[in-house]
Formats: sequence, structure tokens, C-alpha cells
Amino acid sequence: MAPTVMSEQDVRRVQRRTVALLAAAQVFGGIGTGATVSIGSILAVELSGSSAWAGAVATVMTLGAALAALPLASLAERRGRRVGQLAGLSAALVGTVLMVLAVVTGIFGLLVLGAAGIGVGTAASLQARFAAVDLADGEHRGRALSTVVWAVTVGAVAGPNLIQPGTVVGAALGLPPVAGPFVISGAGLLVATVLVWVGLRPDPLLLSRELAARAEGPAAPGVPQAGSVAAAANQGSRPPGSLARGMRAIRASRMALLAVAAVVAAHAVMVGVMSMTPLHLQHLVEGPGASHAGHTASGDVLVIIGFTISLHIAGMFALSPVMGWLTDKAGRTETIMIGFALLITAVIVAGFGQGSTTAVAVGLVLLGMGWSAATVSGSTLLAESVGQDAKVVVQGVSDMLMGAAGAVGGAVSGLVLSWTGYLGLNMLGGVVGACVLAAAFLTLVTRRRASAAA
Repeated sequence: MAPTVMSEQDVRRVQRRTVALLAAAQVFGGIGTGATVSIGSILAVELSGSSAWAGAVATVMTLGAALAALPLASLAERRGRRVGQLAGLSAALVGTVLMVLAVVTGIFGLLVLGAAGIGVGTAASLQARFAAVDLADGEHRGRALSTVVWAVTVGAVAGPNLIQPGTVVGAALGLPPVAGPFVISGAGLLVATVLVWVGLRPDPLLLSRELAARAEGPAAPGVPQAGSVAAAANQGSRPPGSLARGMRAIRASRMALLAVAAVVAAHAVMVGVMSMTPLHLQHLVEGPGASHAGHTASGDVLVIIGFTISLHIAGMFALSPVMGWLTDKAGRTETIMIGFALLITAVIVAGFGQGSTTAVAVGLVLLGMGWSAATVSGSTLLAESVGQDAKVVVQGVSDMLMGAAGAVGGAVSGLVLSWTGYLGLNMLGGVVGACVLAAAFLTLVTRRRASAAA
């Protein structure tokens, strides 16, 4: 097969179509995650018969996403973004089917397996942001990445709001009403899968490799060019991506280290504080005894919790295009610093304002905004801080560490809350944020001194 000949205008057109398609797929694919998070804990208690398993679905989803990140990245590295995305979406689609079967049969194990499948889909959703920058020029990488991140907002908001219509769908199909939302989720994932299957052509990663090879000049005699059948065969036979190879590539680049530290730390702080805020709000409104056995949250408390978390999610995703613009205009490292300044401000407001539901809500909004700035800028910096041969596996390692940090943050936050209270939990998050902010500042100063000396 002859190498593809494309003008810069053609590449820009493919890039625009790629971003639009990935954003559309994120909207439909995100519905599945939203529904699962919303009613997963209820189903876990109902099917297991014990409230001790209430967090099982969320935990398995998080771990599934973390464990799938590197294998999906390795698959994308060998076969392209399209295949990696299809694998993740297919796993999520199977997960929704298992969720429906779990409701119908009452088997708790099927619910857990379904959550794991949806977690794999979450990993693919995260990696879609990197696919958006494979063909982007340096001036627009942040905006391209943030557009795909922003699209998650629609699915995250729509998913929980489809629960009531889902019960109607379930009843119409002769299923238990609670199975209906997963039917809608499965339909959304099916649409996303078809969009990627049909529309993600040419593959942005494979095309970017081919263009990079062409820019380096013609290959030596007997050496296959990118885009040729021989090159594809060689690509398929290379050693699969691994944690060790990814970590070596990250350690070899100071900017990659900063990028991964920013993404992982921001996620750990965000999940740690966010996951304990509902419990703190319940204690604040109803008193500490509200969490004891036999007590349930009142309707007023649930409204306050729901409103606060909705504002937090809006802070995470709704302003991501602004964070992408800042990343391109102000700079990657500078926007990382802005993100962690917001995170530190957030934990100060929420921690010292712990006696006020308004202060906690404001803190959670700032927390979401800080996460957004750090994640968009850190992911953009990572995409351009390592070589083409290690880029995809490094992105997989980053997502794996991000998921693991979220799981650890969620697990440890309960212990920290019991030992030090909500203020102590926020202050610990502030310490983590301050460390990364200091590292980013030192990196920026060092880079500017080097530029001045050159």
C-alpha cells in the first residue's frame, strides 16, 4: 500500500472531523457511566442483601478503569486508536447487558462483572482525549483535548436524568423497571461504538505516525515506510506496551514527570475530598448521629448533597474548553500552576468553611475547576513530552496511575476523615497540591532561565 499523500489542509480537516466524532461518541458513551454511578449502590445493596456492599459497584468501576488503561493503550499502540476505542466501548456494552441480567436474575456477581465492563469503557473514554491531539498542531492541542473532555458533561448530566424514563422503558420491555436505565445506556454505547467503527477513519494515531515518518525523509533501502504493509507488520510485532517501558519514558523527561504528577495528584485530591463531602454534609445538617445504623438521610439533605455534587461536576467539565484555551495561550506549565492554585483555594474554602453548606459548595466548585485545569494542561503536556514510539504507552501508564490514585484517594479519605475530620482531610489535599505547585514553579523558573541563557 502506498504512503498516504495529504496536504496540511487535508490533515486539518481530518483533525476537525476526528475531534467532532470523538466528542459525539463521548456524549453517547458517557450515558452508561452516569446511570451506573447513580443507581449502582442501590442495586448492590438490593442484590447482596447487605449495605456493606454499597460501594462495590463504584469501586469495581474505578479499579476496572485503572487495570484496563495500560492494556487498552498497548492495543491502540499496536493497532491504532480506533481499535482501542472499540475494545473499550464493546466491554462497556457487554457490561450494560450484564447489569440487566443481574437485575433480572438477582445475581450479585453479574452486577460486579457488569461494573467492571463499564469501568473498561471509562478507561477508553479517558484515552479518547489523547486521540484528539494526535493530529493537532501545537497551538491548538489544549483546545482539541478539552473539547473531548467537555463532551463528557452531557453524558454525566444525562445519565442520572434517564433513570425515570428508563423505568418506563424497562416496564415496556417486560423487564424490572430498574433494568430500564441500563437498556438506554446500552443503546447509547451501541451508537458510540458504531460512530467510532464507521467514522474514525483514517486512524489519527496511525496517520500521525505516517506523517511524522514522511517529515523525517525517505526511508533507507529495505526499510519500510510508515503506512506501508511492511511497516504495519513491524508495528504489530513490536513488544507490547508495558508499565516498565512507560515508566522509563516518563522518568527520561522532566516535563513528562511533571505532567503525570499533575494529573495523578489532582485526581487523588479531587476524589478524596469529593467522596467524603456527602457524608460531611449529612453530619453538618442532621448531626453526627445521622450516619449511625438505622438512620437515613432526609430529603432536604439529599437535595443539598445532589446540588453540591452537581455543581462540582459542572466545575470539572463545563469549563474545560476555557482550560484548553488557557493551556494553549498561557502555557502548559502555567495552567498546571493555575489548576493547583485553584485546588489549594478549594480545600481552604471547604475546610475552613466546613460549618457552612454554601462554603462547602463553593469549595467543591473550585475543586472541580482546579481538577479540570490540571487534567487538561497535564494531559496536553504529556502528549508532547515523549517520543512517538513511547507516547501511547506513556498515556496508558498515566491513566492507570490516575485511576489507582482515585481508588486510593477514595479509600484513604474515609480513614483520614475519621482521624482528623473534614478540615484535616482538606488540609492533607492542600499539602499534596502545594507540592505539585512548587514543582511546577521550579520547572517554569528553570526553563525560563535556560531560555534566557541561550
